[in-house]
Amino acid sequence: MANRKFMFETSRDVLNWVLAASAGALAFFLCWSLYYFIASAQRIFRLIKRVEEGLEKAENLIDLIKEKISGSASYLMILGELLKRGVKFAQDRRQRRRDRDDEADDEADDKEEKKKDKIKNKRRKK
Repeated sequence: MANRKFMFETSRDVLNWVLAASAGALAFFLCWSLYYFIASAQRIFRLIKRVEEGLEKAENLIDLIKEKISGSASYLMILGELLKRGVKFAQDRRQRRRDRDDEADDEADDKEEKKKDKIKNKRRKK
């Protein structure tokens, strides 16, 4: 028992143990921080990838719409011309009906005047 050494015989032994514990704690916290940094970077990468995919889909949709519009531009012009002609036809038809109705009213007025004239002539003859 005479040559037995304790773990903490001097203050230098205590200092070494404290330094070793501190280095271990520092290594643990560095590893833990690095793990969370890498996990966050991975999430950010996934998010950026999803945003890029969404933008690509939006670009494809815009390109498709442009193609459809440019392909249907000639159809739109034809439809526009047909619409103009249809409106003009409807206006002409309305105008013809009005003219016909006015003529019919004039003829009815003329008939009434002729009847009145006949009645007047009959009264004069009597």
